[in-house]
Amino acid sequence: MDTVALSFELPEELIARHPAARREDARLMLVEPGATEFPERTFSGFPDLLRDDDLIVFNNTRVFPARLLGWRMPDLGKVEALLLHPESPEQNLWWAMVRPGRKIKMGDRLVFSTNRLEAEVVSYGDPGGGERLLKFTCDGDWWEMLEAVGHTPLPPYILRARKQLEAAGDPQTSWHNVPDLPEDRERYQTVFAGSAPESVAAPTAGLHFSTDVMERIAARGIEQVFVNLRIGAGTFQPIKTERVEDHPIHAEYYQLTAEAAAAIQRAKDQGRRVVAVGTTVVRALESAAQEGLPLDARSGWTRLFIRPGFDFKLVDALLTNFHLPMSTLLLLVYAFAGTETVQAAYAEAIRRKFGFFSYGDCMFMPTRTDH
Repeated sequence: MDTVALSFELPEELIARHPAARREDARLMLVEPGATEFPERTFSGFPDLLRDDDLIVFNNTRVFPARLLGWRMPDLGKVEALLLHPESPEQNLWWAMVRPGRKIKMGDRLVFSTNRLEAEVVSYGDPGGGERLLKFTCDGDWWEMLEAVGHTPLPPYILRARKQLEAAGDPQTSWHNVPDLPEDRERYQTVFAGSAPESVAAPTAGLHFSTDVMERIAARGIEQVFVNLRIGAGTFQPIKTERVEDHPIHAEYYQLTAEAAAAIQRAKDQGRRVVAVGTTVVRALESAAQEGLPLDARSGWTRLFIRPGFDFKLVDALLTNFHLPMSTLLLLVYAFAGTETVQAAYAEAIRRKFGFFSYGDCMFMPTRTDH
């Protein structure tokens, strides 16, 4: 498939810079396979789109404050580090994407938040890239320190959009180069996130669920289960190859408990609909299915690359946000609902000024396309 099929022009003002006033105030577009018309409602009405015998699956990963701002010593050059994953948590060794990458060398000492947290560069990642292995030194508990000095790892497109508004004098954006706002710590996190800090990006379809919406789903007796997929920075990497098949897909770690596996397998055996909340749930479930059915407890790193023609084994319906052009997430949605249908839905969303990306609006596909 030519990568150009993932390209579309998006007006800058449609990039959602802030969340809706309430989680459930987001707009929702209903996208049926082969549809040419796309009804909409507010997300508060999402429970009405579910069936009583549905099984709805959430990703309960927790975002941690992975963005650190500081200085390189002794010249006090500004640096930014996005923590990716630990190499050795016991030794406070972390892989991080460091900027400006070319200026950060082996042995450099980095200081964050006025000397409260320090790190030494002890190794490089891929040649030419910005990945560095950092050995941190901190007084006290590591996670408590990170909560105190770290920033919410907002996607780069939100940061760029906010900076543009600030430059234009937008009164709502008076953050003066601080990379997040107080609201982000709460709103860039799902209400059902687990306790373990794991991800550098949120499962954004889940951001629309308020406690009230969750309770309304439960009150109808609709079965809910949780899986876990740790979302990495690779989720934001665009496809740069001419053919999508040549793109080096990023790896992510997933976990499926025995209880969740049994519930999902039971739903499939009974002919009930499995509803995935977000592309990360799709990747976790379909990765588990690649290991064979019936399902049981599974975990591991996945490089599953879902694109048109993929044979879905478990997921029957999908709730997801509007994604970046040239992204693997948009490609997954093409695979699920059909390229032409999704392209038409996106064109209509742009015409009707839906909000795009992490803090934006969402679409619900109640059935898969037939390949």
